[in-house]
Amino acid sequence: MKLAYREFGEGRPLIILHGLFGQSDNWNTLAKQFATNGFRVFTIDQRNHGLSPHSEDWNYEVMAADLKEFISDHSITSPILIGHSMGGKTVLFFEKNHPGIASQLVLVDIAPRAYAPHHDEVIEALNAVNLGQISGRKEAEAILSSHLHDAGTRQFLLKNLYWKDEVHKQLDWRFNLKTITENYNGVGVAVPFYTSRVKTLVIRGQKSAYVNESDIEDYKRRFPAISFETIQNAAHWVHAEKPQEFFNVVLAFIKDAIH
Repeated sequence: MKLAYREFGEGRPLIILHGLFGQSDNWNTLAKQFATNGFRVFTIDQRNHGLSPHSEDWNYEVMAADLKEFISDHSITSPILIGHSMGGKTVLFFEKNHPGIASQLVLVDIAPRAYAPHHDEVIEALNAVNLGQISGRKEAEAILSSHLHDAGTRQFLLKNLYWKDEVHKQLDWRFNLKTITENYNGVGVAVPFYTSRVKTLVIRGQKSAYVNESDIEDYKRRFPAISFETIQNAAHWVHAEKPQEFFNVVLAFIKDAIH
């Protein structure tokens, strides 16, 4: 699948993959920062998200294949791969299926283990928004508010709402809600065990439970050349909550390989 993307700067190639319900422009600010530090940055919309095509096929095998196709199409050699949450799982599957391509991996608040479904409320809230019966964003937000109490989560989701037809006041989601709803349980699957010598950094939020101590031990068995960083006072969206701290940690890791 030909994925939508944004490109910034020149230099060593760096590819960023967003998480579930995210899109490439969530990373614009950080991408521009990396670009001013000697990197050619690509932020990708994974399939069924952002401006990329929609498909009934949606699992990590096809998302890893999409990433391989993107790298081949753009003649990218030895990219650094950064993936948050679902994007991190895509990176892990990519390294399993296509070893020897990536030069470094940065995995943000995600582990290789299986996760129980925990976005049921979000899925329910999104499906409660009848796009054929509302005429504005405020109506959509009101419906989401009755299901989701966290304002930050609601605003994150609403960034995906756009005018499909302004004349007839028709709103739509950027993401493929139907396919995501039907295949959601697949997002939490475990990454089959494999080992890789690629230099890897795992970043976790101090307030997040996504990466625990047993996950760290699992990572060490898989990646001998691995390091870990915990960003204080950050939860799962580490890069959004503590962008400067996140940037500093990632930059130190990816620049270290130059020397």
